[in-house]
Amino acid sequence: CSNIADQARTIVKENGYADRVNIIKGKIEEIELPVDKVDIIISEWMGYFLLYESMLDSVLFARDKWLVPGGKLFPDKATMYICGLEDAEYKEEKINFWNNVYGLDMSCIKEMAIMEPLVETVEYDHVVTTVYKLVEFDIATMEKDSVDFNCPFEIEVSKNDYCHALVVFFDVDFSACHKPTGFTTGPHAAYTHWKQTVIYLRDDLTCCAGEKLSGNIKCTRNKKNIRDLDIVLDYKYEGEISRAERKDLFYRMR
Repeated sequence: CSNIADQARTIVKENGYADRVNIIKGKIEEIELPVDKVDIIISEWMGYFLLYESMLDSVLFARDKWLVPGGKLFPDKATMYICGLEDAEYKEEKINFWNNVYGLDMSCIKEMAIMEPLVETVEYDHVVTTVYKLVEFDIATMEKDSVDFNCPFEIEVSKNDYCHALVVFFDVDFSACHKPTGFTTGPHAAYTHWKQTVIYLRDDLTCCAGEKLSGNIKCTRNKKNIRDLDIVLDYKYEGEISRAERKDLFYRMR
């Protein structure tokens, strides 16, 4: 990937645009441009869970240093959502497996396994709750510190089923285009590279339609590596069959 700028120069030259297109290779925080300001910034900065290994900090740096007042960013908005998931098969196979490994108790590994959110494509018919909007980022106006977020949520069970996990996905909008467009990474839509992020609960909930799962999710960039994420989850469920309340559950994306 580090040589893509060299390949881009070759493509530009061979197609006759060398007098109009200038390729600059380097980290955005370190390079200098041949102009004082730019009119447009285009960047595919999104990562898994929107923010994992994302380049959003770099985009905000470039915006503050080079974008003219009223300049355009593409994309310019991103929104994260959360919902509940039935996923007994995977949870049993990959997480509960550690309770008894050929007669050995390896449950200490289970805790490590559940701390790592799973990036995977989930089946839409396994979604068992409504969808809740967690947080929206306006790339044109947001501050760098607001990349970290701390958001409550409440989702309603949509059918009698089980809930084993929470699913987080995101939408991206290009609202500054002359014809606004965008895309979603949700389980209800076509496959994307970003898939969805699955956060497994410590409890297996037996749910009835109309019941509610509430909680709070806090996401911060890791202090040692800002591309990594630390996630803290609280949740509470008071249903006819299942009741559960957990606080300060730690997850990490590394």
